[in-house]
Amino acid sequence: MQKVFSRDGDRIVARHNGETLWLDPIGPNGMRLRATKNARIDTGRPGALLEALPAHDAAIDLTDEAAILTNGRLRAELHLVPRGMGPAVELRVSDLVSGALLLEEEMPHILWPGTRHYAAEAGDLWAIETRFAAQDGERFHGLGQHQHGRFDLKGCVLDLMQKNTEITIPFLMSSRGYGLLWNAPGVGRVELAENRTKWVMEATKQLDYIVIAGAGPADLLTEYTGLTGRPPELPDWALGFWQCKLRYETQDEVLRVARGYKARGLPLDCIVIDFFHWTKMGEWTFRSDEFPDPAAMVAELRDMGVAPMVSVWPTVNANAHTYGTFMQNGWLVDSRRGAMDGSIFYDREPDGMNPLRFYDATNPEARAFHWQHVREGYARHGIHAFWLDANEPEMYPMHPDNLRFHLGDGRDVANIYPFLHQQGYAEAFAADGLTDGLMLSRSAWAGSQRFPLVVWSGDVRSSFADLARQLTAGLNMAFSGISWWTTDIGGFKGGDIGDAGFRELLIRWFQWGAFCPVFRLHGFRQDAARDPRFGHEFSFGGADNEIWSFGAEVESILTRYLHLRAGLKPYLRNQMAVAADRGIPPMRPLLVDFPADPVAAAIADSYMLGPDLLVAPVLTAGAETRQVYLPDGTDWVCMWTGTRHAGGQRIEAPCPLERIPVYRPTGAEMAGFGTS
Repeated sequence: MQKVFSRDGDRIVARHNGETLWLDPIGPNGMRLRATKNARIDTGRPGALLEALPAHDAAIDLTDEAAILTNGRLRAELHLVPRGMGPAVELRVSDLVSGALLLEEEMPHILWPGTRHYAAEAGDLWAIETRFAAQDGERFHGLGQHQHGRFDLKGCVLDLMQKNTEITIPFLMSSRGYGLLWNAPGVGRVELAENRTKWVMEATKQLDYIVIAGAGPADLLTEYTGLTGRPPELPDWALGFWQCKLRYETQDEVLRVARGYKARGLPLDCIVIDFFHWTKMGEWTFRSDEFPDPAAMVAELRDMGVAPMVSVWPTVNANAHTYGTFMQNGWLVDSRRGAMDGSIFYDREPDGMNPLRFYDATNPEARAFHWQHVREGYARHGIHAFWLDANEPEMYPMHPDNLRFHLGDGRDVANIYPFLHQQGYAEAFAADGLTDGLMLSRSAWAGSQRFPLVVWSGDVRSSFADLARQLTAGLNMAFSGISWWTTDIGGFKGGDIGDAGFRELLIRWFQWGAFCPVFRLHGFRQDAARDPRFGHEFSFGGADNEIWSFGAEVESILTRYLHLRAGLKPYLRNQMAVAADRGIPPMRPLLVDFPADPVAAAIADSYMLGPDLLVAPVLTAGAETRQVYLPDGTDWVCMWTGTRHAGGQRIEAPCPLERIPVYRPTGAEMAGFGTS
């Protein structure tokens, strides 16, 4: 029988039944498995890993029946196992420190298919499934941002495909003490069933995933970001208050709103200029009739201490002057067959629905051409912050099987689009010396956290149910390595600023926003039932949403939280340094800071903001109290009243309309907020 296992330096190579597997050590406590039925492993494929990886100290042991890799606390074993249709190579991973089994591949049937199943697609692409055994009591977290409202993902089936409000970051964290990075940018799904875990890729050249072992969630986040990148420290203004709405129609309106905040003595750190300030999509420049002197606008804003941000879409109107260049150079996302893929959406010129294409962010030349126009249209006026909207890319309907990117078949590479779009900006910031460059993005992928980037949760509705879903979405984003995350405070659509129920929702969302990593007010606010222009004339500005727009009572409460947030900036600045150094997000589930408390492991309706603030958002209408679990291991002090509570218990926390429950552990050097 031909020898199955061999060694190539620090790599284990297995060849069996037409399949080649590479098992490599990675980082201080990890392994990387790549496998294909093609003639060779493709080493040039796009992925999430840094070019320069941390050192490892691995050992390899080979026999005729097994190959064993040990790296730090991780032990990975490839075994030649007798099966009904002949022997198979299968993987088992364990933790040398705890002795625990982390994960192992599993045959679904005694005969067929195997743990890794390949079905031929076009060319060198395969539809691949790989299966792991289910473990009783295992909990899963991470995998990006989803709107299912679940914190523990066990039992979920999740699409691996970028969508508005749904962000695919294929890093999964297990309660058994491991993290798994699915280092493949193609579309598919993951099934976290009670009887099996199955990863499915629709069409890809090869398997590629990394498993890391750690002592707990904090260790795993540090290890994961050591492989995929840690967040840089953001400009200081990003920690303050961002004012944003759909939309400011003119330069005069932008300045009037900023002056309004300053005249009232209210903190304002950023103002965001949303879509349709431009001539056409794909020209990335202000309309001169509405924004006659952008440089003067930026100068006045900066004199007030306000950073301007501008919305930039990756779409190109077929009528834009750049369209011909994009087309002739092959710099647009194309189709494998039939009509060219894109979107039909409203634009300013001509006024109405227009055919739109997406520039191909997987092509470095296209990224450079795009930035050339962004530089000329915005950056030269002093704007260094960019809102990267619709960058999933947002196509309806989305048919990855019909998309052709510079990097290849849409099924194989589509999910990496937002990452490469962001990479283009990060590289341009560095090349142009924009040390304060920043992006706000609606999508992300594994490794996006290494760019100067804030992610927000997309176009959610204005409801308490959506508010609650954003909290669990944000906690799983933290477990996906994303440090800088936020939401549209108040929701994006369906609100009515004249409705008392909406105003209550706004207050509760705003209170939570003050304790989010990024504090940004936004909203569409109304719909066509209340004003026929909303939802039909997209160029029409949305309802007023400055904090004085909701009546005196609401303004008084929101004002208090504006000033409270300003006082938190030194604390948040310290947490930003921690994120940059260790990859630990400021907003994280309780189990990161209290891994020994089994109750804390399941808490998803409150979280830690850094080590010294436990935040419990009010997630239901009409609430005057809410239950809060205070983790074991310390006593806790209410930040509003100074009342002390023992840890390891649930308390009924008062939450009148003007108060969000917030607690600090005893010994934390945090000033209280005063009575309320």
